[in-house]
Amino acid sequence: MQRRQIRRRHPVRNTLLFLLLALIIGGVAYGMHRYQSLQNSVKQSYKASGVTKLRNVNKQLAQKKPISILLMGTDTGALGRTFQGRTDSMMVVTINPTTNKTTITSIPRDTAVNIPGYENLSPAKINAAYAYGKSKTAITTVQKMLNIPIDFYAIINMGGMEKIIDEVGGVTLKPSLSFSYGGFTFKKGVATHMNGKKALAYARMRDDDPKGDYGRQTRQRKVIMALLNQSNSVSTLLNQDFISSLSKQTQTDLTFNDLTALVRSYRSATHHIKSTHLQGTSEMLNAQSMEVASQKELQRVTNFIRTGLGLAHATTGQIALTTDQDSTGQATSTTTAQNGENSGGGGY
Repeated sequence: MQRRQIRRRHPVRNTLLFLLLALIIGGVAYGMHRYQSLQNSVKQSYKASGVTKLRNVNKQLAQKKPISILLMGTDTGALGRTFQGRTDSMMVVTINPTTNKTTITSIPRDTAVNIPGYENLSPAKINAAYAYGKSKTAITTVQKMLNIPIDFYAIINMGGMEKIIDEVGGVTLKPSLSFSYGGFTFKKGVATHMNGKKALAYARMRDDDPKGDYGRQTRQRKVIMALLNQSNSVSTLLNQDFISSLSKQTQTDLTFNDLTALVRSYRSATHHIKSTHLQGTSEMLNAQSMEVASQKELQRVTNFIRTGLGLAHATTGQIALTTDQDSTGQATSTTTAQNGENSGGGGY
């Protein structure tokens, strides 16, 4: 089980706030007309999830209370793909301006879950939740699995990340292992300059990594960190054509006013960041290899996130996934679900 303290810069923090800072600074530097144009571009990215929120998010922001954001990366817009794909990466971010702390929790794509509304297909990998029912189903699945409220979501597809990297002139990384993927070769420890396509290949490979998806998550974070180190000047990404292009690659239910509130009141919380991931063990379920998290591990992650949100610890996790064999030998699952009010968490 890995738990890492991350100092100063962090990929999730900066990915979330970087564009917002650019918009605000850009409004001052380029005048109100330019600012208005950028604001309109951001509006193009807005899409309601369709989920009935578990708490009043406007009140949370207005009172500067902790909030949570489900960050997702999809496999669309890259490698010639044009379909609406699955979520290759999922992270729950909590930002707490009261304690000035931020937490990031990675959820492996192969985590075994029962997907609400698709119980006949369960257990399934959590990355299928988005494919089945878009952001609404992905949010609902994470909420039930971890007994937490998700206040907002944000999605960027891999094509969007490729565009960002190319816009800043590429990134330089020292690969953590040697491998070939997507027509590119990487050598461990050798500083390598990568354009968008090459960096995307480095971040996507999974099968040849001894740590599997857990290793890929680490490489994804390093790519984003290198990107942010490369783009030290806000003006690098501050141009209307690029912002308009990027708005087509992202989707979120954060409004422009929500984002402005985050930049204005929540930035201090990003100086102290802790991260973890949900650790599972490999099992064959429904003829697929999935990562099954123990009840103890689900409980640990649940409490890690709830602490970040200033909520009391739950006494049990939201979903306990157990497997049995039916008469045909097919894996089946049972679900034990509780809501926040009944789990010892004192509600949301």
